[in-house]
Amino acid sequence: MLPRGLPLVIVPFAVSGVLHLVRPQVFEPIVPRPLRRWSRELVLASGVAEVACAAGLLHPRIRPVAGLASAALLTAVWPANAQMTLDLARRARRRRDPRSVAALVVGAVRLPLQVPLIRIAWAARRSVAH
Repeated sequence: MLPRGLPLVIVPFAVSGVLHLVRPQVFEPIVPRPLRRWSRELVLASGVAEVACAAGLLHPRIRPVAGLASAALLTAVWPANAQMTLDLARRARRRRDPRSVAALVVGAVRLPLQVPLIRIAWAARRSVAH
């Protein structure tokens, strides 16, 4: 049985990781500007990391390490999510249409929601190995 809340980390990691690998061009624009030179490589690496973390969190013996790695990964991708929110804010200001404003709201809400995900992943490192 999985620890409480862990599916809230596993499912998004698995889905997002696969999407990063299948459609990296979707994620490349949110790579922070100073790192855009390596955007494809970073997107692919983060996709592999997300899939690996999701798989690791499922396995009780490696869950403690996967929990630590997952918390670190969620923290590491925070700048990309912040960049996405800034880009969405610029677009919403420019376009002033409901779709752009809605995208901004979703992006802005996503940032603080990463905090409980980081906490859940961090707590998984204390899971007892069987």
